[in-house]
Amino acid sequence: MAGPAFRAAAVRVRVPATSANLGPGFDAFGLSLGLYDDVVVRVADSGLHIDIAGEGSETLPRDENHLLVRSLRTAFDLLGGQPRGLEIVCANRIPHGRGLGSSSAAICAGIVAARAVTIGGDSKLDDTALLELATEIEGHPDNVAACLLGGFTLSWMEAGAARAIRMDPADSIVPVVFVPGKPVLTETARGLLPRTVPHVDAAANAGRAALLVEALSRRPELLLPATEDRLHQEYRAPAMPESAALVERLRADGIPAVISGAGPTVLALADKESADKVAHLAGQGWAANRLDLDEAGACVLPLAPAGVH
Repeated sequence: MAGPAFRAAAVRVRVPATSANLGPGFDAFGLSLGLYDDVVVRVADSGLHIDIAGEGSETLPRDENHLLVRSLRTAFDLLGGQPRGLEIVCANRIPHGRGLGSSSAAICAGIVAARAVTIGGDSKLDDTALLELATEIEGHPDNVAACLLGGFTLSWMEAGAARAIRMDPADSIVPVVFVPGKPVLTETARGLLPRTVPHVDAAANAGRAALLVEALSRRPELLLPATEDRLHQEYRAPAMPESAALVERLRADGIPAVISGAGPTVLALADKESADKVAHLAGQGWAANRLDLDEAGACVLPLAPAGVH
């Protein structure tokens, strides 16, 4: 049986940063943010060549161990076979190990690029299969759903398969992220979670998560109570005390703030009038960035002309 045919031209994929949980929506909610990694992939005659600029350029492997390459390979297997060689160029802007979905971005970039460079790839690996594959590689769907779909996503597992729906967040919401200098491993943060939680806390989170859907999509004035969490942030605080203290301080000032994903980045959901002021509240030791909401998710873009970035 003949293997797949590949496009001669390179493909360019752009993937957004994401913030998962958003307070009470543990392992279910995701928000797509206007901070992007760009990846260009071209099928070559032989070998594997990787160029990396930006975040992780000094630490990421440039071989088959790179998460992007592993994701490409996994997708190519599903698409019918591996190309003879690959040339990959990465422009990374999403901080690594900070709770902004850098691993999900690498996974989604890899599988979207593999599909795009394979002739007939869309019919062999549709959007539903793409989400299932990304979740299989990542282990949970919250970040990859937001990365693939854009906007505000609700994801879940059903009969062992990942499912997600996308909603439009309110236009007035302006994400502000506070990124600390040191990372926290997701495994470390997850290891601090208890095996059981009090029933009253679980019930409170269920109510807040339901309220957060309404607050994020239609009534942002409710974001402060809607982002209250009792399931994970308090337990993870010992691994990121400065982040926990910043969340507490911002919330005391009436600003909806949460730990982004497994941390240690802090996400504040400001509005257009207050975002610039909010960005100056963290003080030294934090890189504060006012971001846009991303609507498109992972997408294939035209290759930039020479000299254009």
